[in-house]
Amino acid sequence: MVKEPQVARVKTRLARDIGSVAAAWWYRHQCAAVIRRLRDPRWDLWLAVSPDRTGLSSRVWPKGVPRIAQGTGDLGDRMARILGRATPGPVMIIGSDVPGITSARIHDAFCQLRGSDAVIGPSPDGGYWLIGWHGVRPLPVAALQGVRWSGPHARSDTLATFAGCRVAQAATLNDVDEAADLT
Repeated sequence: MVKEPQVARVKTRLARDIGSVAAAWWYRHQCAAVIRRLRDPRWDLWLAVSPDRTGLSSRVWPKGVPRIAQGTGDLGDRMARILGRATPGPVMIIGSDVPGITSARIHDAFCQLRGSDAVIGPSPDGGYWLIGWHGVRPLPVAALQGVRWSGPHARSDTLATFAGCRVAQAATLNDVDEAADLT
């Protein structure tokens, strides 16, 4: 999932520490690095873009990487829509603000899905950098509903929406929300 890297519209908590221009610059380059690292023949890479119209037509994103619009609603609504699109086979959603993402980490998460319904990659702050769904059965109706986003309860709230599902855990990685996370 990516956002069009517009000044004052991305990484707003980071921008409080380093300024909105620097935060947008960091985010744009971080996204480019993640996309480069995750191009891998073992899976199809798609960008779920926001805002829909400008994200779909943006020249910021590399050619040859298909894009889909995230659509409306809160983060949970948008992620559930993407996970629910899973045609036969698994789907992963990753954050674009995680410097430690590598194709090996993604491959490991796909391997975790072999014996699970879902997989989650925790972040130390109580959130997560990855969520995946196996796609063998429909996504639970309540999946990702009522989650307290951008706080210490995001992961536990998300796991509660997957009650009755087998959820594996991927590696723990840091995301970047504030300047202290850049070190």
